[in-house]
Amino acid sequence: MSRMKPSSYCCAPLALGSLRASAVIAACAAILAGCAVYHARPLPKAPNLASVPSLSVPVARLRVSWLKPQTFHPAMGLSETNVITLAVADNPELKAARLAAGVARAQLLVAGLLPDPQIGGGLSKSSLLTGYNVSVAEDIAALVTRGATERAAGDHLRQVHLNILWQEWQVAERARELFIESRAATRLRPVLDARRKLQSRLYHADMRMLRNGDSTRDAVTADFDAWKSAETAWTAFELRENRTRHALDALLGLAPDVRLRLRGNSRPDQVSRTQYRAALANLPYRRPDLLALRAGYRSAEARLRAAILAQFPLLRAGVTKSRSAGDGIPSIGFNVDLTLPLFNRNQGGIALARASRAELFRSYEARLDAATGEADTIWGALRIMQRQLQILDAHRAALMRTAGVARKSLARGRESLKDYVPLEVSALTTQAEAIQLRASLQKAQAVLATLLALPPDAGRRDINTRRDTLPDANPPIPPGYHTSRQRRS
Repeated sequence: MSRMKPSSYCCAPLALGSLRASAVIAACAAILAGCAVYHARPLPKAPNLASVPSLSVPVARLRVSWLKPQTFHPAMGLSETNVITLAVADNPELKAARLAAGVARAQLLVAGLLPDPQIGGGLSKSSLLTGYNVSVAEDIAALVTRGATERAAGDHLRQVHLNILWQEWQVAERARELFIESRAATRLRPVLDARRKLQSRLYHADMRMLRNGDSTRDAVTADFDAWKSAETAWTAFELRENRTRHALDALLGLAPDVRLRLRGNSRPDQVSRTQYRAALANLPYRRPDLLALRAGYRSAEARLRAAILAQFPLLRAGVTKSRSAGDGIPSIGFNVDLTLPLFNRNQGGIALARASRAELFRSYEARLDAATGEADTIWGALRIMQRQLQILDAHRAALMRTAGVARKSLARGRESLKDYVPLEVSALTTQAEAIQLRASLQKAQAVLATLLALPPDAGRRDINTRRDTLPDANPPIPPGYHTSRQRRS
């Protein structure tokens, strides 16, 4: 019996050790199962451009609030609203910007996570007993700064979303400008073509008259110069039209050889002086880029608070359980590690946070000043172009009447081609100028609406109150990342 006791006595520690080893292996397997796995993703080797317009992002997910659900029929032609919606949904740069928001969401996730506890342990062995010690410690300092860090990350995420919103507004404006240019080119093409053909007709007629001795070299030279000027204007028009078409294809993420059919015209609302002044006064509460800078400033203030909190004594607390290998008596203890702020005191982090906040403060001031100046410049240009267009339209109407009378006289043989062509060319030139000036006026109105963060129907809305801000100026934080500490932008 005395021989069996040591044997049975030795089996118990062996079984206990096997259970502990199994538990450790199971815990390690559970931890590793939750780890991320790396997957390679090679870069594309060819452009990712479409041959037909497509809407890959539902309109409901876009933050440009005045875009409504639409039905697209590219074969029947795209309206201005169709082009704007496709640009905001399928623009390659906007797609990349929306993916970049995932970095800010990941930063918010990191800021909200609790610090992992640290576990330590050791073994000691004597002739009869095996001793051990196990400790669990937690970083208290990370818990102290967690609230400020999380608020900073939340405001940074809002800043990223608002910057994307501002990019969407700018893409919408650019799409509107290109639509206006394309439709103006459609109206301008027959006018410029008729002018150059008339100049060519007059030049060749004068050449025949010169050979018959009925004209002079000076007259032929003047007609040739006028013809070449009309041809030069035609070439410049074709180059502009080509640039506009390719720019619109690139904005929509289409292949360069795609030719879109456009329909309808752009009729931006005219903003009254009262509405303009109200929108200008409410600019800090309306424009997404200014709201983004405000969110960034709040994020910088939160980071500064976190840096100031980090200068105080840093604590690390833990619990230790041990058993001596000598006497086998178990014990439990509590330990604290304290970092004394004697030399560092997080002075570098505080200085960096203060400098970042000061930079954002000045950036916000500069952006607000520039926005006010740009809006006032466009507002003044609108007044000038509107007056000039009224004068040009009146002059064009008079010239077209005169050219119409001369055209009838030419058909009846009562007027010569040399007397008729200058009148018709003058009417066509004035008509071309009016088309280009009207397009410039419409583009300026679109730019002003973007600078003031106004929807297309701003002329029919009351914007005299500060509460009339962008409905999506406070884009929500995606589910799973929202916390009760985060404030609204």
